[in-house]
Amino acid sequence: MLTWNVTYHCRSGQREAFYQALCQLGIRDNSMAEEGNLGYNYFFAAEVPDDLLLVESWTKPELQQAHCQTEIFARLQELKAQYCTGVEIAKFNL
Repeated sequence: MLTWNVTYHCRSGQREAFYQALCQLGIRDNSMAEEGNLGYNYFFAAEVPDDLLLVESWTKPELQQAHCQTEIFARLQELKAQYCTGVEIAKFNL
């Protein structure tokens, strides 16, 4: 199993708008429907008001890589450019 912790560093005051844009895009629902997806959940950082954490888990790394080739993932990149100043990714193989 592969788990990624993706921390989105949003522009000041833009975390909620970014999260709402993600919801409107439907990226969670689409990702959960993809083969091999075990979880795709967002969390708000209590200590850092502009950070949004995504924890996603996949059965196999190649299925997560296929996720990164989807059209909706490309649209996510556009939202990140609009709302975020940076992204940190921690990868875990369990």
